[in-house]
Amino acid sequence: MSEDGSVGHIPPFPDGYRGSGILLHVTSLPGPYGIGDFGPEAIRWIDLLHENGQSWWQVLPLGPTGKGGSPYLPLSSFAINEILVSPDWLVEDGWISASDVERRIPEGKVDFENVTVFKYELLEKAWTNFLESNAAKQTSYQEFCEHHAHWLEDYALFRALKVKYDDADFLTWPQELVNRDRNAIQAAHGELATLVRKFRFFQYLMAGHAGRVRDHARAKNVRIVGDVPIYVSAESSEAWANPSLFMLDKDKRPKFVAGVPPDYFSALGQLWGNPVYNWEAHKRNNYRWFIDRLLSLLEYADAIRLDHFRGFAAAWNVPADATTAVDGAWVPGPGAELFEAIRSETGSLPYIVEDLGTITKDVYELRDQFELPGTLVLQFAFDGDPNNFYLPENYAHNAVVYTGTHDNATTRQWYEELPESAREVVWQMLQIEPVAPEEVAWQLIRTAWQSDAALAIAPLQDVLNLDGEARMNVPGEADGNWNWRCPSELLDSHYFGRLKEVTQQSNRIEKP
Repeated sequence: MSEDGSVGHIPPFPDGYRGSGILLHVTSLPGPYGIGDFGPEAIRWIDLLHENGQSWWQVLPLGPTGKGGSPYLPLSSFAINEILVSPDWLVEDGWISASDVERRIPEGKVDFENVTVFKYELLEKAWTNFLESNAAKQTSYQEFCEHHAHWLEDYALFRALKVKYDDADFLTWPQELVNRDRNAIQAAHGELATLVRKFRFFQYLMAGHAGRVRDHARAKNVRIVGDVPIYVSAESSEAWANPSLFMLDKDKRPKFVAGVPPDYFSALGQLWGNPVYNWEAHKRNNYRWFIDRLLSLLEYADAIRLDHFRGFAAAWNVPADATTAVDGAWVPGPGAELFEAIRSETGSLPYIVEDLGTITKDVYELRDQFELPGTLVLQFAFDGDPNNFYLPENYAHNAVVYTGTHDNATTRQWYEELPESAREVVWQMLQIEPVAPEEVAWQLIRTAWQSDAALAIAPLQDVLNLDGEARMNVPGEADGNWNWRCPSELLDSHYFGRLKEVTQQSNRIEKP
């Protein structure tokens, strides 16, 4: 670790670098409070990674989620989800009493509704105690608010208004608030002053807990990979507070929404519904909002996965009234200009790009111009084509290989659902003997770890050899996603010793 607290070997990866890690969202950590959080279990998890030779922990987006719990549709691109607060650390720091957390929520899948009620009860008690706290704590809070004012003021008022209007979409609010009339905004600040201060305080607590986890990870030489969705939610504070940055009509409704065109997997394409960017408006301000968005996450992460990277070269924009993605059009993105602006501001580009799907030459050229490592997924390698670039023999070094991602079936489920003929292709392409479903995840882990890719990552579900019950997300299905949690006893699994051995054999254990 360097003197400024940062860690080395972040992207782009230097020649000869070899590292490995695990993909696990914070919510999937075990613990007694119904959801993983930034608390003692995160510390235990980092220690487990360190002890078993892993130097990377990749998480999903950290923002507050809306209906359905998707971290890719956050209510803010800057805030941290308040339900990730640690009850144990609230007690330890004196914000609440031990008796406040006697309630335990059974382990198992996240019940977002139940957890949200419980966590906000604790946050409310912490707020009450904050009002009587000493001058030092009040000063620390105020300094946090001033440092993050460029997004925190709008976010806190947005959340306060969401409370006032029963969590309704902001487009249903009174028109003067939708249009952010100056007098209406000033009046709302006055009326909702206490709620606004509460939401600022909740973010102050979240920053403290996330920062504590970050500091421990750096002390253990474990780097955290954060995740930035390319788009914001149509119901986010950014869409409300910065409408000029998006393609919206006079009523603040999207003119176009994001998606992807029809392809082999979907005859109608995918219609995501996010508002698309007005890149000309971003350019006039030298991409200030987008740069601030990245810098905000880099306060808690060492590198960032850029979701849907192809959208920076060109994005599929669909008219907002369309019912499918068929009638969209490719619209140029900011391209190199955005990344030049980011590098000029920050001095580095510690990003991993998600360049999956149907990718055109211009996307790869943009990626390679800035030496950004791309994404490789082993589950996509086995179509029988020896030139398939997901096959290990075709990898570039400056890349990240995954056995699967949060959007994939677990490797065991994927393999169990393959017909025998497709399994035979897997064996042939990997030049191995037939492998049983209970061993296939580890075959792919060994293959990824032994490859030339600079960084190899597996979802925890694959390390633990779990089946479809542990899948995190099924794209295109609105319900039943994002709620998987790792039972605490599985973190004592013999599989971690096996992972350390594979990591040593493939020369991926970093020297301090």
